[in-house]
Amino acid sequence: MSRNKVVVPEAKAAMEKFKMQAASEVGVNLQNGYNGDLTSRQAGSIGGQMVKKMIESYENSIKG
Repeated sequence: MSRNKVVVPEAKAAMEKFKMQAASEVGVNLQNGYNGDLTSRQAGSIGGQMVKKMIESYENSIKG
């Protein structure tokens, strides 16, 4: 069972773009489609960068 579901289906394209941007920022060559050749470290770097950006965005939104 996969838990990686987009809650709002209309946001799927935006999430893909966000993931590609995060990969670029950490220097990982991510391609559209299958990326099973990524190491755990690379995949973790992408996810970590995405979380970092989401936290920054939230912090900026509550600052007013």
